[in-house]
Amino acid sequence: MKNILLFALLLALFPAKAQEIKWLTMNEAIAAQKKVPKKIFMDVYTTWCGPCKMLDKNTFSDKEVIEYINENYYAVKFNAEGTEEVDYQDFVYTNPNYDPARKGRNSQHLFAHALKVTAYPTVVFFEEDGDLIQAVPGYRTPQQLEIFLKMIHSDDYLEITTAQAWENYQKNFKYTF
Repeated sequence: MKNILLFALLLALFPAKAQEIKWLTMNEAIAAQKKVPKKIFMDVYTTWCGPCKMLDKNTFSDKEVIEYINENYYAVKFNAEGTEEVDYQDFVYTNPNYDPARKGRNSQHLFAHALKVTAYPTVVFFEEDGDLIQAVPGYRTPQQLEIFLKMIHSDDYLEITTAQAWENYQKNFKYTF
């Protein structure tokens, strides 16, 4: 009985921390890949983007999305208008036109430009060796994101070479989120 009371007291004093995606910088993810190869999942966002905030609130807070991303990817949160230096494939990307006095929209980071990101949010997938796989623009619910997370993690995307193959893949995909 004492143990049960002690356990209940500990639970009350130390509430369980909500599970979160373990976000890294791109440089941290690339360094981690060198030790343990794993694909990279990158959320490219801006501070002014409403759908980006919805993605954080509705999708990146979903327990199954969190669990799947943390288990299968290195997750990167990247501000497409920020000042982070990204050392990627022998080039250091910066945002030389960033204006700290500017309110709202700012200059696009050269790394986002190199990835051809033109809409926010965009999720970008990278191979275990850091090579770019695909950018997927737009807001996604947990269920809409699931197909991309699983297709890329399993390398099924390598077999999808036509629009018809993509339609068939979507039709036969078993959603679990």
